[in-house]
Amino acid sequence: MSITTNAGTIDRALRAIVGIALIALTLTGHLGLWGWIGIVPLLTALIGWCPAYTLLGIKTCKN
Repeated sequence: MSITTNAGTIDRALRAIVGIALIALTLTGHLGLWGWIGIVPLLTALIGWCPAYTLLGIKTCKN
């Protein structure tokens, strides 16, 4: 099974920002343990693939 990119550049940048912000808020004590969910958008930003997009048939990249 080959994973193809389905997240575009802007999408990936926004995911990275949200993921880092959630993790930072958790580490500084401003957000509870739920902030660790920021790992998910950060990982999807790094690999450029979102499983939810695959299920919904969404693709934000040009290729």
